[in-house]
Amino acid sequence: MDNYIITISREYGSGGRHVGEILAKELGIPFYDKEILHMSAEKSGMSADFLERRDEVIQNTFLHNLMHATYPNIEAYYETPITDKVFQAQSAVIREIAAQGSCVIVGRCADYILRDNPALVTVFVRATIEDRVRQATAHYDMPLDKPIERIKKIDKQRANYYKYYTTRQWGNMSNFDLVINTSFTGVNGAAAIIKTMLETKDT
Repeated sequence: MDNYIITISREYGSGGRHVGEILAKELGIPFYDKEILHMSAEKSGMSADFLERRDEVIQNTFLHNLMHATYPNIEAYYETPITDKVFQAQSAVIREIAAQGSCVIVGRCADYILRDNPALVTVFVRATIEDRVRQATAHYDMPLDKPIERIKKIDKQRANYYKYYTTRQWGNMSNFDLVINTSFTGVNGAAAIIKTMLETKDT
């Protein structure tokens, strides 16, 4: 198969974004992360800043889930929640991107949105908490005050977002073709492993 849609889900600070960038550059294919926000903004009419504040985050998850559990047809009476509008806009953009050919997409439930695409290859990137702290404080402007708690909070937000829109457990190995620990491989090694996997797929 010559066409690959590689989706990368990642723990915060694991280097998953960097892995995707390296892989896309080596394969000579487009890379999408924050770019999806700007494309979604153009498509939906919402501002990119507004979308970024709600990127992979569900607001008031408990209350939202409680309302839907109590009143399953609530959308028939109320306007679609803004978080759902954001997800719908990003989903449409992700499908359009995938239809154009090979690419690397980071986050935003792309593995689930494109689950029926035969070109899909799903990857989850993780690392030890010690390495994630070093990466986050060195490259992501993570405050030095309680970095572990902050990292776990971001992971929880991603997990809630993923579960809400996919009903799947975030990080569950059975949902991915490949799980990589960058504490063992490094980001360059992780990209090389994914590339080797693509070269040997279907052989």
